[in-house]
Order: sequence, then C-alpha cells, then structure tokens
Amino acid sequence: MRPFRRFRALLLGAAVLAASLGLAGPAAAHDAAESSSPAQGSSVPVPPQQVSVTFNNKPLGLGASFSVKDGSGAEWAEGPVEILDNVASQKLRAGAPAGGYTVAWRVVSSDSHPIEGTFTFTAAAAAGGAAGAATGSAGPTAGGDVPGMGTAQPGATAASEAGSSAEPFQWSIVIFAIAAVGLLVALAVIARRRLANGGDENDAEE
Repeated sequence: MRPFRRFRALLLGAAVLAASLGLAGPAAAHDAAESSSPAQGSSVPVPPQQVSVTFNNKPLGLGASFSVKDGSGAEWAEGPVEILDNVASQKLRAGAPAGGYTVAWRVVSSDSHPIEGTFTFTAAAAAGGAAGAATGSAGPTAGGDVPGMGTAQPGATAASEAGSSAEPFQWSIVIFAIAAVGLLVALAVIARRRLANGGDENDAEE
C-alpha cells in the first residue's frame, strides 16, 4: 500500500502547485503607473498643452478618463484621452490660469482591471500666446457649459493602435497550465514505474 500513498501524495502536491501557479499568473499581470508629465508635485512655467501618465504596460483604449482641475475646481480637460503604446495623454483647453492643478486619471489595464490615481503640479504663469489671450476671458462661468472629464471613445487612439480595445489573451495562464499538466504526467509516469517495481519486488519475495 505504500506506493499508492506516495502516488496520492504526489498528485495532491501537483494539484496544489498548479492551483498556486494559476492564481499567481493573473495577480502578477496587473499594470501600474510609472511616471506622469508633469511630474508629481513639479512646477512648470505655464500650464502644459496636455498631461500624460506612463504605465508599465499598454492600457486598453476603452474606459480611460482624465480630469484636470485648477485651484478653483474648474475643469480644463478637453477632448478624448489618447493612448499611444503605454502612454495615456489628455489635452487641456487653451487659456489655463496660473496656480495649482490636480489631475485625476483612470484607465483599464491590459488585464481588464481598472486602475486610477492622481498627481498635482503648479503653473507659475497663465498660458500665453494668441490662443490664450483670445480664450483667457472665456473661462468657465456660472451656468456655462464646462467640459467634462475627457473620455476615450472607440477610434480615439492612434491608427497604429486600432483593435487594441479587445482584452489581450493571457498567455501566462496557458504557459502555467501546460507546465502543471506536464508535471502531473511526469509524476504519474514515475508513480506507475514505482508501482511496477514494487509489484516485481513483492513477486520476487514470494
């Protein structure tokens, strides 16, 4: 009976290993933000034309949103979120004032899990130039239409990114599953050989 106990113990260990590998694969696939532009807590001469967040993997094109608010709470994000490779960017309206800004972002990571975060920066002076002068007085007013948080829409990403909104296939799970099956087969072969050897030894003793 000893070979059967060994075989059962080997199968149980292989099952536990396969389950742990299957759980570790998706958990390790979550994406994270690596940096932002402007950098967190930085000071810039004037408000930038756009803000961006760089991730360790390319986020999906759907479900991305940015909010860029000044110290008074006015929203300056304009247009859809643009995703190129692993960088998500949001354009700002012209005429943004000097002062502190808070950027709140939200994207869907490559493994279909939503992730979000915030960062702040300060502009030393208001946005200049003809466009800024022309629109500087046309800032948000009470009762006016204030642009909402920019939201990515189908086709809003670069042409090279077409079709990226589909959830990518998790090859790591397949690799872990193949490895687990291979381990089970190897253990089964070893166990059968031990059973056969044990039977031969019993016959020899008899």
